[in-house]
Amino acid sequence: MVYRRFRVNITVRILTLSLFLCLFFFLLFRTELFAALFITAVLSAYQIYSLIRYVETTNRDLSRFFETIKYEDFSQTFKDDGRGKSFSELRTAFNDVCDAFRKARSEKEQHYHYLQTVVQHIGVGLIALQRNGDVELINTAAKRLLRVPRLKNVKSLEEFSKPLVEKLLNLRSKEKALVKVYDNGELLYLSLYATEFKLGGQDISLVSIQNIQSELEKTEIEAWQKLIRVLTHEIMNSITPISSLASTMTDLIGEDFSGLSSDSESYQETLDDMRQAIKTIQKRSQGLLHFVDAYRNLTLIPQPNIQIFPLQELFDRVEKLMQANIEGKGINFKAEVDPKSLEMTADPELIEQVLINLLLNALQALDQRQDPQIHLDAHLDDRGRILIQIKDNGPGISKENLDKIFIPFFSTKDGGSGIGLSFSRQIMRLHKGTINAHSIPDYQTTFTLRF
Repeated sequence: MVYRRFRVNITVRILTLSLFLCLFFFLLFRTELFAALFITAVLSAYQIYSLIRYVETTNRDLSRFFETIKYEDFSQTFKDDGRGKSFSELRTAFNDVCDAFRKARSEKEQHYHYLQTVVQHIGVGLIALQRNGDVELINTAAKRLLRVPRLKNVKSLEEFSKPLVEKLLNLRSKEKALVKVYDNGELLYLSLYATEFKLGGQDISLVSIQNIQSELEKTEIEAWQKLIRVLTHEIMNSITPISSLASTMTDLIGEDFSGLSSDSESYQETLDDMRQAIKTIQKRSQGLLHFVDAYRNLTLIPQPNIQIFPLQELFDRVEKLMQANIEGKGINFKAEVDPKSLEMTADPELIEQVLINLLLNALQALDQRQDPQIHLDAHLDDRGRILIQIKDNGPGISKENLDKIFIPFFSTKDGGSGIGLSFSRQIMRLHKGTINAHSIPDYQTTFTLRF
């Protein structure tokens, strides 16, 4: 509407100017009315001046309006100078746009301050930095953790911890890292997690920093307590009969045999008791040595020889190795890879050992089971990670034992060593993967390897 009236105004002014110019030239060539000619010339000049000023004023307002937007200086106002309704509407439109921008900027600033408050008061340390180490943002928790009042570049943290600086500069998006730091005699375990984004064409890395020392200590203490309980139980089972039998032998040796003949029945019974005690001591000692040797082997897992291989080949190899055991027990065994071409990056020999351990456990669980079944399958989860699952319809694992089965030497089977599952978990950790168990007693037990 404003611009249409502007065009009408310009058109009227041009027509008026044209009329005066025509009148001027008519008077110039057709009459000797010099006074009228002079007045016409003055009015024509005034019309030209008025038209130029009208257009330039509008251009200046437009130019000022666009500069206001360009430099975000919304303090500018456009006042009515009495040049007509069309200009009043134009200035009103300019002011409305400026008000809308002022409101949007105010809301943006309020949102920014809100996010700043959240970032500064959150308990997790946050650092946003460029590739060269320049810090864009550091919150209060990070300052407190790193003991710095301000931080311009992470390289200035080298006195605090050089490994921390290297991790901050080299950590890529979605990567995690754990850095050990000694700060004035205090040991800190700093957990780092990074994500990347672009800001104004600049790559920015946002890194969260947490001191997980207390959590690690708690987990370590719990692990040691569980391990000590298992070790104590196993050692006491061996030491108690040894100690008892040794005491019995001491008593027997201390008896007076001077009045007994070597052929007498009492003498022979005493020798038999001593022989039996010595055999028992020897047997329990060998069992204890075997236990300690197994514990030592548990800590000597080789580093994985990582390579790319088809999962179908691994499944075929494992099935062939287990075929005799499976057929001998009449087990319905099924192995599937979906898709058939699925490949994984791992140590095939170590993963094969894990699968054999889990399948042997499943076979033992299916003893005396009607319609025994084992299902081995591999597929991709919703996040594109490879899953390998071993399912059986055995008696299952009780809820209270599920969190214990991966503890070294804990076993729910008579005569079980309790090493296989712990060994399998360590192999999965070396592959940066996990192994978990889920069991519904008397229905199905599932072990899941997640890579």
